[in-house]
Amino acid sequence: MDLDRFATDSPADDAPGEASVCVVATQSETFERCREGYYPSPRSYPRTRESFEYMAFYRTAPVSSVTHYARVTDRVPQTRSETGPMDEADWAALIDPFSEEDEVVVFTLSDPVPLDTPVANDENGVRGAWYCTVADLRSASTLSALADRART
Repeated sequence: MDLDRFATDSPADDAPGEASVCVVATQSETFERCREGYYPSPRSYPRTRESFEYMAFYRTAPVSSVTHYARVTDRVPQTRSETGPMDEADWAALIDPFSEEDEVVVFTLSDPVPLDTPVANDENGVRGAWYCTVADLRSASTLSALADRART
């Protein structure tokens, strides 16, 4: 279980309710990179061209819930073998298992904010990217409730 929401040094959940959010699935290694301040996405994925202010993270394991969100502070294009936010180990762990692409957009992030109430998986998880608002994240207790409010 993730106990960030009980920590005294967690960032405040003070984003405006109307702020736009892109919800993405993250495995453990990817979520650790989000904690370090970045989330890479293959350039061909539509989320690299969408406009949104925050990213929220559906964690496939160990919790199978949307547990955190973070403000997007920048979008940095990077090509494999060029200097950038990702090194070769990042490419191997975060991109190669899912895509053969050599170009990514790295979303740089503020510190992830734990949701007071995680959005629990009651169906099939998050596939692709879902778009909603911060208020939608705060009010949905399940993924099916969030899916009713989100667009894909």
